[in-house]
Amino acid sequence: MTHLADMAWPEASDRAASGDVLVIPLGATEQHGLHLPLTTDTEIAEAVVVRAALLEPRIVVAPAVPYGSSGEHQDFPGTLSIGQEATELLLVEICRSATIAFSHVVLACTHGGNAGPLGRALGRLTAEGRSVRGWWPRWGGDLHAGATETSLLLALDPARVALDKAVPGDLRTGAELLPELTEHGVRAISASGVLGDPTGASAESGMALLDEAAADLASTVATLSRADEDVRPSGPGPSSAPASFSSSSHTGGGR
Repeated sequence: MTHLADMAWPEASDRAASGDVLVIPLGATEQHGLHLPLTTDTEIAEAVVVRAALLEPRIVVAPAVPYGSSGEHQDFPGTLSIGQEATELLLVEICRSATIAFSHVVLACTHGGNAGPLGRALGRLTAEGRSVRGWWPRWGGDLHAGATETSLLLALDPARVALDKAVPGDLRTGAELLPELTEHGVRAISASGVLGDPTGASAESGMALLDEAAADLASTVATLSRADEDVRPSGPGPSSAPASFSSSSHTGGGR
């Protein structure tokens, strides 16, 4: 397992030249109810990527992006949103820079509010011929600060979860809530900021979710690496043939 933050540039150069894949965790800084920290999404993204790196040694773990598009949570103090346009541009510029050295970059996102900007960034980067892929966890569950995210934080750092303050919020589905969320934001729907029910959360469930997501992400990176091996010539020297690139179709994950 290797963190980009721990490398000097020659090691980063060697890892990139060997075909390793840079994986960038994408999170947010936003309210997560009365019982979870504002950095919940970022911590989950980092944890999944680090666990995936234990399974797939070709992963280089980049420092996490802790800010994103969180405008629907802006009525709650502590939320730090940079908006959709800035999020899109941030991801485009990070990946333009990263792909100068790394043949492949994966943006591992656990904040649903980043989905739109991330999708548009992937479109721009793909059109430029860059191998950048988006990845989202498939764990589903309730929308925000409910059983899913609470279980994940209980598995990661139970001391930072105030279970005695956990209360159910609006239990409607995303499709049912989307028009109100878009127009009025989360606070108009849920005074606590919760969209779901955290009271049934458990560390055991959270650990299972983390393991599942890490395995899926590791498999995504392994697929990219195998694609490189398939096009690599038998003789010496790097291959000039680009591997295919696409964005993930998964849309689940924490909000």
